[in-house]
Amino acid sequence: MTPMTLQQIELNKIVENDFGRVAVILEGRDTAGKTGTIRELTHYLPVSKFSVSLSSMPSEWDMANWLESWEKKMPSDNQIVFYDRSWYSRAMVQRLNGWCSEEQYNEFNSQVLNWEARQNVQFIKIWLSISESEQERRIGIRKDSPLTSWKFSPNDALSLSKYDQMSVLKERVFTTLGDWHSIDCNVKADGRLGVIEKIVELLK
Repeated sequence: MTPMTLQQIELNKIVENDFGRVAVILEGRDTAGKTGTIRELTHYLPVSKFSVSLSSMPSEWDMANWLESWEKKMPSDNQIVFYDRSWYSRAMVQRLNGWCSEEQYNEFNSQVLNWEARQNVQFIKIWLSISESEQERRIGIRKDSPLTSWKFSPNDALSLSKYDQMSVLKERVFTTLGDWHSIDCNVKADGRLGVIEKIVELLK
């Protein structure tokens, strides 16, 4: 069996018993591999034990009531929710692109840890790390492939020009907003293995 299969077996063993409420947050740059990683992580999990919260455009109400809007997406008892982007997009992608105001950004930073503490959830926060050259390569593939061109948007190209700015925002989150785990995902298979290994380690 492959190392990935062995880790999937270990994760299945964990969810056979009571394990509480778990939120696995996957953040990263565009093309870091969040969606594919979640697909691999959940491939063999019992469907009753997990759900996936996909990234989507928030409504005006969501933007104005940011943390409150995420409460309905918290895991149930003995469930893992995998977040393909999360409330932390306010401190990173939204801030980077000017989609939230400075007041909203500062309010989020001052409130999020206390908000998380009230949720009675184990949070596992993972950053999928890719280099600037790897991001550029993946964006080119996404744009040109008939299988993935639907994923391409002008924001992908824009994100390349803001690589360093995202690095600054990400480091602010890492140093002030809880325990984060950075996984090198330049090689997708290695990154996915690193993510599941970290999850299994933290849930055991």
